[in-house]
Amino acid sequence: MSLVLDIENCLPQTQCGECGFSGCRPYASALASRQTTIDKCPPGGLETLKALSELLHVALPKDLNAFKHRIRLPQVALIHETTCIGCTKCIQACPVDAIVGSRKQMHHVITNECTGCGLCLEPCPMDCIEMQVIEKPLYDKEGAKNSFEARQMRLDKKAREKQSQYVAKTATVEKSDENYKKNYIQAALARVKQKRP
Repeated sequence: MSLVLDIENCLPQTQCGECGFSGCRPYASALASRQTTIDKCPPGGLETLKALSELLHVALPKDLNAFKHRIRLPQVALIHETTCIGCTKCIQACPVDAIVGSRKQMHHVITNECTGCGLCLEPCPMDCIEMQVIEKPLYDKEGAKNSFEARQMRLDKKAREKQSQYVAKTATVEKSDENYKKNYIQAALARVKQKRP
């Protein structure tokens, strides 16, 4: 586990998924078990590539120019106030909780917490977010890692609560009832009708 943590400390903690993994920790785990290569982190650039090469005692890729073309410069998200409709889709997509706002209100990016991952761009229905290239990252790597882990724990807890509510709800229905399926479907349809305006 200490090798995984050492590798993770080399990574930029953008949690962008550009490496093909769901975050920096899964990528670090894959590197530690030699399941992937060190050249999968465009936000980390040459600095991260060289650090991983030294740490893992593996050679740098033969074609460094190909890697250099994939390097992503530090960036930060900017939401245009005039076009933001407050849909909260960007908030849900941000892996480090760097976007704040409420439904039908303009959202705002906390620039010194934004890792520049760009995951907020695609879900925005108004195309009102742009990524601005900056000289150097503004976020703290350890803070971004902690925010990502706290968010993952919160989402996991919410999913577990939802699952247990579903189990409790279905357990209360007497399954030996001959009309169980019919009653269950009718109850579901009634709930849908109630939600419609």
